[in-house]
Amino acid sequence: MNFLLLLLTILPAWSTVQARSNSRIIGGQAAIAGQFPYAAAIYKTTETGKYFCGGVLVSSEWVLTAGQCVDGAILFTIYLGTTKLEEPDSTVVTVSTDTYVLHPDYNAETLDNDIGLIKLRLPVSFSIYLDKINLPSQVLTSGETSRAYGWGQVSDDDAGVADHLNWVELSVLSNEECKITYGNQITDNMVCLSGNYNEGACVGDTGSAAIQHAGRGWTIVVGISTFVSGNGCESTDPSGYTRVYHYNDWIRNVTTG
Repeated sequence: MNFLLLLLTILPAWSTVQARSNSRIIGGQAAIAGQFPYAAAIYKTTETGKYFCGGVLVSSEWVLTAGQCVDGAILFTIYLGTTKLEEPDSTVVTVSTDTYVLHPDYNAETLDNDIGLIKLRLPVSFSIYLDKINLPSQVLTSGETSRAYGWGQVSDDDAGVADHLNWVELSVLSNEECKITYGNQITDNMVCLSGNYNEGACVGDTGSAAIQHAGRGWTIVVGISTFVSGNGCESTDPSGYTRVYHYNDWIRNVTTG
C-alpha cells in the first residue's frame, strides 16, 4: 500500500514563486487565455511560511480549494483571470483576503474532507477571462473522463511552481480500483484520477480543480486536488481528489449564508 503525499508547495520567503517557462502539469499541455476562466492561483501566508495552491471560483465572491490550502492561513493573495504567474496577463485580477471557511470535519492526517472556501472582500466582475464554475449535479462514475489543471511542478526532479497554467485529460477510477494502490486510506469522499502512463497532478497542484464540460457551455467542478502517491508524481499511481458532489450542500450553505 502506498502512502498519500500532500501537494502543498512551500514558497521561499524572498519570492512569491519559483517560476519556469514551457512547463507542464505531469504529462499535460499549456492552457490558452480564457480556457479555464475560473482557475485561481492562491498564495497563502501562515505564521510559519508561505505556500502556493490552486483553486476554482464558484461565485463572484468565493473560491473553492483544498482544506490544507486554508488551514492556518493569515492572509491570501489570489490571482484570477490569468494563466501566468511570473508576468500575469493584462486580464489578471489580484485580490487579498483573510476570510476562509475550513470544512468542520477536515482531517489533516488522513486528508478526509480536504475542502475549504475563501471569501473575497469584494465581488469580482466576470469576463471571457474570469468566470465562475458550476457545482456537479451527480456523482462521478468509473470510466468517465475529467480535465485537471494546475500550476504544479512538472516532474519529481523539477521543484517549484510552474509559470504557466497546464492541463491534462484523466480518467475516473472506482474507489475499489484506487484502493489497490492506497488501501483503506481512500474514503467515499475521495476520487482517484489516472492518465496514460504518468499523467496527473503533482506538488503545487493542491486545491486545483478537476472539471467536466456538461454541454451548452455548462462546466462543472468534480474534484479538488489533494494528494499524490508517496512513490512520486511520475509514478503510474493515480492522483487523489476530494469528491465535490458530496459537499454541494455545505458549499451552498457557506456561500449563500
